[in-house]
Amino acid sequence: MSTESFTGKQTVTIVGISYRQLDHWARTNLIRPSVNDAAGSGSRRAYNYRDLLELKVVKKLLDAGIRLESIRDVFSYLRDHLETDIASAHLVISGKNVILCDGGELIDLINRGQGVFNVIPLSGIRSEVDATIISSRKTEDEIRLATKIVNS
Repeated sequence: MSTESFTGKQTVTIVGISYRQLDHWARTNLIRPSVNDAAGSGSRRAYNYRDLLELKVVKKLLDAGIRLESIRDVFSYLRDHLETDIASAHLVISGKNVILCDGGELIDLINRGQGVFNVIPLSGIRSEVDATIISSRKTEDEIRLATKIVNS
C-alpha cells in the first residue's frame, strides 16, 4: 500500500477533512503531497500513504482541540527530532498541550521541547522487588549457616 498514490478527492474522504483544509495545509506547507504537488492550473496533487497518516494525525489533533498554529509547532518538532514516521509517535494530549512520549521522556511539543519530564517505568518493579527478596533470603540463610558452623 505504501507505493500507492491518492488523489485529493480520495485523500479528503480517507482522512475525513474538507478539500479546503487539504488545499490550505498544502499551500501553507503543513503537509505537502509527496507524490505530485500542484504546479499551476489544472495540475493535480497526489498523496502517498505516509501523507495520509500525517494528515490524519493533524485531524486528530484538531479534533482534540489543539490549535492549528500549535499543530504546526508539533510537526516542526517531530520532523526535526523524530527518527521514525510521525504516525508512529506516542502523543499525549493534556488540555492544550501536546506531549511526546519518547522512550523514557515526555517532551512538551507546544513549548518546543522545553518541558522534559522523565518517565518511570513501573513494569519492572515487581521483578526487581522479587529478586531483592530472593537475594536477601539467600544472604540470611548463608548467615544462619555460617553462624551455625562457627557456634558448633
